[in-house]
Amino acid sequence: MEKKLKTVAKYKRILLKLSGEALAGERGYGIDDKIISLICAAIKDVHKKGVQIGIVIGGGNIFRGLSGKKIVDRVNADYMGMMATVINSLALQGTFKTLGVESRVLSALEIKGVVEPFAVSQAIKHLDEKKIVIFAGGTGNPFFTTDTAAALRALEIEADVLIKCTKVDGIYDKDPVTSPDAKFFRELTYDQVLVKDLKVMDATAISLCREGNLTIRVLSIKDPKNLKKAIENERVGSIVRRKSHGK
Repeated sequence: MEKKLKTVAKYKRILLKLSGEALAGERGYGIDDKIISLICAAIKDVHKKGVQIGIVIGGGNIFRGLSGKKIVDRVNADYMGMMATVINSLALQGTFKTLGVESRVLSALEIKGVVEPFAVSQAIKHLDEKKIVIFAGGTGNPFFTTDTAAALRALEIEADVLIKCTKVDGIYDKDPVTSPDAKFFRELTYDQVLVKDLKVMDATAISLCREGNLTIRVLSIKDPKNLKKAIENERVGSIVRRKSHGK
């Protein structure tokens, strides 16, 4: 009987960007227990392969800063959004605990007795100790999205790749949910994303990745197997990097 070849992870350290909406499930708000358990179980499977994992999660399932401008000013709305990311981060940490995975929440917003304050050296220490690190509070400053926070944290911890988990299976020129004729892009350069104004991540995040030559992979979190496929370098989702393959 042939031995099954052991799959090897392509990346040693990754940064996952999760949207807050991903935790909401079909309800569209709040946190769905089943969904968060499935997401954390998929992350655990990757973590078991020895991959060091950092996570940045949004807060749109609780409060979105930009839309919140209707009730408060932009600065306060953004801080409310950052607080929402702390709630989601604590939910992830609690779920990982039930799965037997050790994790730490490091926040750009200091909340004594609840989360650790963010420091690059402490984040890397936790990662080296095989703990999943969840980065909360965005960048700690208004006017910056969690996409930008993800790019910044990925560069700070020297991640090999930034993986953005979405509701669709990659990058399209328009929303494939509402536009059946949407064009799918398997590979793009940073400049192509910016010129085409594709809504992969905001322009600041893309520019940071370009400057740091950080590869971005975009895939659907609806299929938990996609994350494992990505770290094993299988063909899944879309890729953004300096040069498209073959160019």
